[in-house]
Amino acid sequence: MREDRPKRLKVSVISPTTVGFEGEGDSVVAPAYDGLLGILPGHAPMMVLLGTGEVVVTDGGAETRVRVSGGFLQVIDDQVSVLAESVADGGVEAGAP
Repeated sequence: MREDRPKRLKVSVISPTTVGFEGEGDSVVAPAYDGLLGILPGHAPMMVLLGTGEVVVTDGGAETRVRVSGGFLQVIDDQVSVLAESVADGGVEAGAP
């Protein structure tokens, strides 16, 4: 069966005390402990240690940026779960250039 709709990622960025972002996006860039990691739909399952920086969720031309520090990122079946030690209060929305 052919699916006409492009695949999207389901993304959640949380800490023990804060929900930084929950929603969908076309791509995610996250700070792994050893550099930036890019994720697109269809990415292989994986788990990595997070570093410190911004998780950037791109949805069309809009970006949502959430500052995180420490924790883990997991990708399974187009679901990206960021379980951070700390998340900045709320996300910062930025429109298309």
